[in-house]
Amino acid sequence: EGDFHEALNVASVWQLPVIFVVENNCWGLSTPSAQQFNFESFTQKGPGYGIKTKQVDGNNLLEVYHAISEVSKAIKKNNEPYLIECMTFRMRGHEEASGTKYYPDGLQDTWAKQDPVDNFEKYLVKEKILTKLIKEDIQTAIKSEIENGLKLATAEQSIAVSTEKELSDLFAPFDQKLTNPKRKKTAEKRFIDAISDGLRQSMEKYPEMVLMGQDIGKYGGVFKITEGFVDQFGEERVRNTPLCESAIVGSALGLSIQGIKSMVEMQFADFVTCGFNQIINNLAKIHWRWGQNADVVVRMPTGAGVAAGPFHSQSNEAWFFHTPGLKIVYPSNPYDAKGLLNAAIEDPNPYLFFEHKALYRAISQEIPDDYYTIEVGKAKLVTEGNDLSIITYGMGVHWAEKIIEQEGIQADILDLRTLLPWDKEAVSATVKKTNKIIILHEDCLTGGVGAELAAWISEHHFQDLDAPVMREASLDTPVPFAPSLEQNFLPKERFRVKLKNLMEY
Repeated sequence: EGDFHEALNVASVWQLPVIFVVENNCWGLSTPSAQQFNFESFTQKGPGYGIKTKQVDGNNLLEVYHAISEVSKAIKKNNEPYLIECMTFRMRGHEEASGTKYYPDGLQDTWAKQDPVDNFEKYLVKEKILTKLIKEDIQTAIKSEIENGLKLATAEQSIAVSTEKELSDLFAPFDQKLTNPKRKKTAEKRFIDAISDGLRQSMEKYPEMVLMGQDIGKYGGVFKITEGFVDQFGEERVRNTPLCESAIVGSALGLSIQGIKSMVEMQFADFVTCGFNQIINNLAKIHWRWGQNADVVVRMPTGAGVAAGPFHSQSNEAWFFHTPGLKIVYPSNPYDAKGLLNAAIEDPNPYLFFEHKALYRAISQEIPDDYYTIEVGKAKLVTEGNDLSIITYGMGVHWAEKIIEQEGIQADILDLRTLLPWDKEAVSATVKKTNKIIILHEDCLTGGVGAELAAWISEHHFQDLDAPVMREASLDTPVPFAPSLEQNFLPKERFRVKLKNLMEY
């Protein structure tokens, strides 16, 4: 799997004192190793990544112990990773249900002679370390420990079902306390400057915080958000990463386990596919599984409109909107971008922070110079009117503002700002006020965030509606390269038509 290779590469590039132990049991469930990979030993993998390797008899306790001890001392001295392959065999099934009928006849008998427990016992007897009496004492103590454990387990009451507890276990407890700027001093800053501001001030607030991403060091990132950061914070805290999104998100989670905050920049939101498993199955679930928080913010430069084509322009927030355990923020302006980024970094839970690339240098706003935060999960009314309500976020806010001005429509424009959790109270309020709702987003229409909002409004506010809940979004296609095709892909003109239809309904 790619994660293995990415982990070796990152550890080698960064010269991390990590021991990678490969327990080579020769089988993958029912498939022999020869059908899994075409090489004789995992020790051949090390040199390709610049890593030293060692193969040991994994069934020999002493050989494994001494190998690990020696390597442990060496990597602490030399600050380098090491790969150890322990050759062994899986006597039972991959899990109990699969059995072992697929093993060739006699194979288990051959490996049984190398049973590590039996052979170590024989060695201890031979060396006159283990006597019959000592063995009986050890076995009695172990059996007693097992029996006591079983009694404790069987004495426990059945798990009490509590929906409230299940939902509350999604996130590490965090009571957000808003921070207002200490001074009234403001400056006009672009969207990109606001994000850079927030990152820099958060790095100053949290001295151990680490930034990781491709080209974010001396180069300052492809969008120059971290330009000058290395000079201020050093290369240890502003780390260029190899092209290993999965390993880097995993490294961020490792930092969180050690009590260190981190930010991971996806160079483009599209590249998150290469780190998808780490985000969906590790960051999102780890607190629910065993109470470990994932103090990680993944920044996602997103969106079309810059003729960057299908692999650098996607809006993919809906992929994660369906995943319990994540928080998703998508600001539309510089003020919100800085305040919400600071808030996301303060929160010890995992965030995806979407930043529309076309807004980076296109809009400016007077924002506080000082550090401040904005409430996560709170939508904002951008404009107010009684004709209808437009619920949107990100670039959709700017499209909506421009079109209602051109069409002379007096509308509520509700900027969600946070997609997970989204502000149900604000949505309810605007529905009850205007009774006509249209939802706009840049992401493709089918399965987008708007579908959930439309369903929720229809279920909870049917009696408040004077028209069907409408949606408009981008076409259900990849993002085209050609500017004319890209503009047709985006929902702006279709939204204008649908807006007029809603007005006349």
